[in-house]
Amino acid sequence: MELWETMLRSISAFTLMMLIARILGKSTIAQMTYHDFVAAITLGAITANLAFNNTISIRILLTSLLVFTGIAYMLMFLAMKNRKLRSWLSGKPTVLIQEGKILESNMRKLKITLDTLNQELRSKNIFNIQDVHYAVLEMNGAISVLPKWESKPVTRKDLHLDDRTEHIFPIELIMDGGIIEANLKENDITTEWLHSQIKKKGLSIENINYAVISSNGNIYFDEYKDRIEHPVDKE
Repeated sequence: MELWETMLRSISAFTLMMLIARILGKSTIAQMTYHDFVAAITLGAITANLAFNNTISIRILLTSLLVFTGIAYMLMFLAMKNRKLRSWLSGKPTVLIQEGKILESNMRKLKITLDTLNQELRSKNIFNIQDVHYAVLEMNGAISVLPKWESKPVTRKDLHLDDRTEHIFPIELIMDGGIIEANLKENDITTEWLHSQIKKKGLSIENINYAVISSNGNIYFDEYKDRIEHPVDKE
């Protein structure tokens, strides 16, 4: 009996957290500001107790869960309306590098080491710190970088290349070996057309893991068999 109750409570806890995540929205998951972090930790702890703590009644845990969800949603709503409150709840961006100069006082205040800063810059494909004009620690913990003028990558506009080719949003046709019927229907693509494209490539649909129409209109097929004689990393 106790085992079945634990299973039921666990399923209920998982379902509730999924519903709460949907209510709070994608921005909470993606950004994780101070307020979002506290809400996530608290709601996670309450839900964990709901799943396996039989000494506390479900009614009390559900009440607590609903109250904290209400607080998190209300603070998120108020933060959208009030800039000062938003600044207090979410924090402010902090400049780490200004005009090519590292601001050591801000680094110390945020407890960020030069190793961490260099690591974040490398994730932005910047391996030389002298190439950075501005670096800002955003509210969600990510670092935004503005390279110096001479270190910026060249764009098509800089080269005066006028390419008016229209790009589309990629359309996934096959995933994990199964045809995505909804995508075919939404984009007026028939299964006959898909099979004809597979046949043109000399492939068989049973051997295809993934297929997508890229943004440039070309079709990419990935087979289950990679046919790589010497893979770089094989587990």
